[in-house]
Amino acid sequence: MNGMFDLFWLFFIISALQPVFQRRMLEAARLRLLQQIEKAYKCRVITLIHRQETMSLLGFPIMRFIDVHDSEAVIRAIRLTDKNVPIDLVLHTPGGLVLASVQIARALKRHPSRTRVIVPHYAMSGGTLIALAAHEIVMDPNAVLGPVDPQLGSYPAASVLKVLSQKDINRVSDETLIRADLARKALDQLNSVVRELLAGRLSDEQAAHIAQELASGRWTHDYPITADEARALGLNVSTDLPPEYYKLMNLYPQPVRQSPAVEFTPQPLQPPPRANHAS
Repeated sequence: MNGMFDLFWLFFIISALQPVFQRRMLEAARLRLLQQIEKAYKCRVITLIHRQETMSLLGFPIMRFIDVHDSEAVIRAIRLTDKNVPIDLVLHTPGGLVLASVQIARALKRHPSRTRVIVPHYAMSGGTLIALAAHEIVMDPNAVLGPVDPQLGSYPAASVLKVLSQKDINRVSDETLIRADLARKALDQLNSVVRELLAGRLSDEQAAHIAQELASGRWTHDYPITADEARALGLNVSTDLPPEYYKLMNLYPQPVRQSPAVEFTPQPLQPPPRANHAS
């Protein structure tokens, strides 16, 4: 009986420690691969990856997004990089706080050496704002960026202004007027930030055009901007994404589901050889 009890506790301890071991192994594998990429491309590699976008704890959803902790860590990494060393910043994020995103973008723009933003899948909203600060944006052919128009709570700032313009000012509440004032300030601020990030790499006219397209509320906030659309806007976009970055993304697994929704054999699949028919 004692033997069964001991086996139970041994199983319990192993089960409890297994996630810790797996996490440590993943962290070590990521560090090794980061070092290999840095050696191969002679650059500093920084990752800003939010893989837990839909993670839940005790049934309550937990949203991961760019926050001040992220900006503090990324800026520290940039500060620790010699001015003669290029930087590759890997972005996988739904966006986040404007404050944190602008801090990262400005720090990236100030780095004297060449900078690239790597987008394997998506970099929306604040992620796109950061991408604008780089010399080059390298995207997977299927990856997307997003508009950077400001949001006031659950409402787009541009939509707040549009509604106000269609109403009699004497019949609008004070709260709506305050929201409209904030919306105008937010739109002007984001437009100015985009032009600031693009300054020196594009003409003033090109920067103003891109700022108007991305920050004015032309699209819904979740509109996916493809690599071709980003190029058409005038951004320096490449789709030659180095294969090592796909391997790196595999080391950031999504821990949401107990069983995956998508499954496939992981190796590349070639067409079967054609049969030779004798004449």
